[in-house]
Amino acid sequence: MAEQQFASVWDAIEDTPAAAENMKLRSALMMALEQHIRAQGWTQTEAARLLGVTQPRVSDLMRGKIDLFGIDTLVNMLTAAGLRVELHVAQAA
Repeated sequence: MAEQQFASVWDAIEDTPAAAENMKLRSALMMALEQHIRAQGWTQTEAARLLGVTQPRVSDLMRGKIDLFGIDTLVNMLTAAGLRVELHVAQAA
């Protein structure tokens, strides 16, 4: 069996390049939001109130439950946290 190399774990585990790109984007958004919550020193209850979601939803975010979050939801939460989301699109390698 030949060894394969992948640019990211998502490229290795997702069935299509589109699915891998979606997961990369969701992962980056989740990590940015988690880091912001930690940097602000917010409790999950405080974060939930500020983000307009429930505390269990924040818990899911903090535990990396990526399958429970869509891009729209993450962008809305980041905006509610006072962050701006920027996008860079590049030619595929």
